[in-house]
Amino acid sequence: MRQNGVMMKEIEGLEVVVASGGLLAEEGVKTDLSVLKPIGREALIIGISSLILPLMIGIAIVQVFIGELTGEKEGLEKILYPAIFIQSVSPFPVIALFLKDLKIINSELGRLAVSSAVCSEMLNISMVCIIKMFKSFMDLRQSAAGIIQNVGLTIGLVLIIVVIVRPTALWMIRQTPEGRPVRDSYIYSIILVVLLAGSFTQWIGHTPILGAILTGFAIPDGPPLASALSDKLDSFVSGLFLPIFITLIALRVNLLSINLRSPFAVSTIIMVLATFSAKVFACMIPAWICRVPFKDALALGFIMSSKGIVQMSLYSMFRDEQIFNEEIFALLVISTAVLAIVVPILVKQTYVPSKRYTGYQKRSIVDSENDEELRMVMCIHRPGNIPAFINLLDVSCPSRESTIAVFVLHLIELEGRAAPLLITHHLQQKNDNTYSQDVIFAFRKHVRQYHGTIWAQAFTAISPRKLMHEDICNLALKKVAALIVIPFHCKWAIDGSIEMEDFSLRSLNCKIFDAAPCSVGILIDRGRNQVQQASTTQLSSQRVAVIFFGGRDDREALAFAIRMVGKLSTHLTVARFTTTVGGAYSDKEEILDSDALDDIKRIGRDSVPYVEQAVKDGPETALIVHDMVDEFDLIIVGRHKNVSFPQISGLEEWSEFPELGVIGDFLSSSDHKGRASVLVVQQQRHKIR
Repeated sequence: MRQNGVMMKEIEGLEVVVASGGLLAEEGVKTDLSVLKPIGREALIIGISSLILPLMIGIAIVQVFIGELTGEKEGLEKILYPAIFIQSVSPFPVIALFLKDLKIINSELGRLAVSSAVCSEMLNISMVCIIKMFKSFMDLRQSAAGIIQNVGLTIGLVLIIVVIVRPTALWMIRQTPEGRPVRDSYIYSIILVVLLAGSFTQWIGHTPILGAILTGFAIPDGPPLASALSDKLDSFVSGLFLPIFITLIALRVNLLSINLRSPFAVSTIIMVLATFSAKVFACMIPAWICRVPFKDALALGFIMSSKGIVQMSLYSMFRDEQIFNEEIFALLVISTAVLAIVVPILVKQTYVPSKRYTGYQKRSIVDSENDEELRMVMCIHRPGNIPAFINLLDVSCPSRESTIAVFVLHLIELEGRAAPLLITHHLQQKNDNTYSQDVIFAFRKHVRQYHGTIWAQAFTAISPRKLMHEDICNLALKKVAALIVIPFHCKWAIDGSIEMEDFSLRSLNCKIFDAAPCSVGILIDRGRNQVQQASTTQLSSQRVAVIFFGGRDDREALAFAIRMVGKLSTHLTVARFTTTVGGAYSDKEEILDSDALDDIKRIGRDSVPYVEQAVKDGPETALIVHDMVDEFDLIIVGRHKNVSFPQISGLEEWSEFPELGVIGDFLSSSDHKGRASVLVVQQQRHKIR
């Protein structure tokens, strides 16, 4: 029976090592250590204080308070000091997974938490190595030769990872053709190296987790190698070993061993509460001093205090080493489970990401002066989007009196890395990013042709598809943009049929419409010859039409079109559809519409043809609009979703893409074989604070 118990203990210990080490290796692979280069002062201060301050307060409480309270000071120090250290750490994998589950990992607060966690993790690993070496020097049972050998082996492992493993991983990437999968032999060899590194660090007296995570750091993040390795490890570790590991932890908890009157239980509960409170304040106060809003700073404190798989694995390892008894182990596991339930609720109550998109000022084209700089965020998903966006810049007709500032955001789906990344290209003297080179080159080359009337800045955002709207809205908020332009989710073939539909992109567009801090335009590229026009010269003639029914979205579309008036390269036509069956909406809206149209009428019909057409219902409107498709290169319409006009009544029943509004959906239908592109505009929705 004793042999069976020892064997079971070894199996459980192996399960702990494989599950936790595998998870940390996977997260190490996903970790981009380059985020440490431009790390902010706030993240550095928060990362250091989140580890040091709870550690100091926990030790002080044990020294001053708990020993006097229980009379068990010497016995408790040996047990509580490791527990205090575990409670004080903020492991990067735990923080990254926590933020990913809450879907705020690429929010501004999420990025600050990720950077702070990386700093804390680096400090934590350094402290563990130093403490281990110090204990080796202080251990009188070890000879000087043994100590030197231990230190030398540790340094040798780091050198092997840096000199051999890292260059080998880079060689594997170079050997993988672009767009092709990584060879299985490469992936399995890296997994073998991870297991060997973990076994080696355990043999020399360190935790096997250290070898796994250091090897993970050596693998370049992102596709193709890290993403392929992450897929393999995710199914192996998260799908198999992690559930077994959590089950084993739960089975090892003995609730009958807990005696709330014992000095060990009282001390553990006090220590957990004290370190949790200290960690919250250690993160909140520096963030608040650095001008982070109070509620956001409090939410950051809760995020950095979250506990997870890393703490569980350390509890289990210390229990196997008989540092923790069954009572303390059970209390620590229960406290971690309680925090896993409570902390997400506290974060959701204190931090609402959508609130920060409510601006302090109006950010729309209508509220901008015609001679004021137009600031636009253009979102690129694939190289095929570039010609249509460049063509839209040409149509916008920038001039010395009416300049345009373009913030080009190349969006890339997050693969093979744990944390999202936002790259500002104009700040980099050397561009190592290969993902956005085509986008950057195309826009920079085109902007030079305008001799200062267009100012461009390029960004690359690498984030999960479900959270890309956070990057877009954040950039628009920071750059005080008046318009976000996003591509439609469908791609048309040369014959006018739909070649490809990206439904995740459609979901993203809907989120942007709901959350944007400014006006939004969705560009439907239907022109078969737009590529040739965009690649020649900005002086090629463009025929643009505005379809006007009324409402704030149509006024926003008209305001964008008015900026094109008087430019030789664009011929603008305004078509207003009126109703023959009575007023469509309030008198106030009609007055605002009349004021907006007066600007066009004052220009004169010779410069801007203005046409009014009275219709009674949607089918009559559809016939007229259908004839306009082949007459223009670009048609600008308002979205006016959930707004009912007699002029479009009856068309809602045939709507295929409701997010475009009735007319936008009608113009994007595959039934139309025309080449006219469509820009569907929505005016700023969020109320002004």
